Amino acid sequence: MEGTLWGFTEAQIAQFGLTFGVGAFILYMLFIVFNLARESRAGRFGTFVLFMVLSFGMLGFLAKNLIQWLLGI
Repeated sequence: MEGTLWGFTEAQIAQFGLTFGVGAFILYMLFIVFNLARESRAGRFGTFVLFMVLSFGMLGFLAKNLIQWLLGI
């Protein structure tokens, strides 16, 4: 079991961290955006704009993973 950690290879650990670690981080960032909208009393339209603008990068990351999954890469 050379080059493994608890029976997992480096590639498996990296894939797990990318999938679940970044996914958890994205959920946390969505909570931060929601909390920001609530504390600033942004209203419905302001909350929508905050989520749209501040979550645009996260949407790109999720779209990249979806496209890779659909293409089977």
